[in-house]
Amino acid sequence: MNISNMDLNINKLTDLTLQMMDKCENIVIKSVDAMVSKDIEQSKEILILDNEIDDLRSYIRDKSIELIALKQPLATDLRIIHALGVIAIELERVGDYAVNIAMETIKIGSDEYVEKLIDIPKMKDVCVSMLKNAKVALMENDEKLAYKTALQDDIVDELYNDVYVDALGAMHKNSDNINQGVKLLFVGRYLERIGDHITNICELVIYAIKGEMIEID
Repeated sequence: MNISNMDLNINKLTDLTLQMMDKCENIVIKSVDAMVSKDIEQSKEILILDNEIDDLRSYIRDKSIELIALKQPLATDLRIIHALGVIAIELERVGDYAVNIAMETIKIGSDEYVEKLIDIPKMKDVCVSMLKNAKVALMENDEKLAYKTALQDDIVDELYNDVYVDALGAMHKNSDNINQGVKLLFVGRYLERIGDHITNICELVIYAIKGEMIEID
């Protein structure tokens, strides 16, 4: 089978996107694990990991623009290039939210948590699972897996609601808990947004495969 120059370029973009997915998986794990263990130094390292994600995003953006402008890809190739470019944007946002989690951990510092961190690590686990499956869906052109993966965001939303209820309960119990309680709410919200961005990625995988842009609730 002949492999065109366009095929090679798209394969390269896909490989870079998969690398971004790996890095996002790693940064989400490290940011929440650092929070649980109160590892301030590891939280600071998240900023460096995010720079690597940003660099990949910039390269994918520039390469996508170059391919579209100079190679004039046909409809199917154009759709894939566009989808990969937007997926890279979504992945960059995932990295940004992991940084936000790390920043909240640094602000909390050595203070004891006002509530046991149970649902936040669970949210992380679901988000990581979604990232892994989204990666497989992209590699294997599996739109069914992409759709099934996006539905897992409902679990993330339910866990965020639990974080919200617990944090509010801690703040109502003792006004001294308000400052940290708000930070825990922020962390839950950041993970909830990560789930949303992974859902968007799944929608884009389906678009790249089938040419249909759907919205998965």
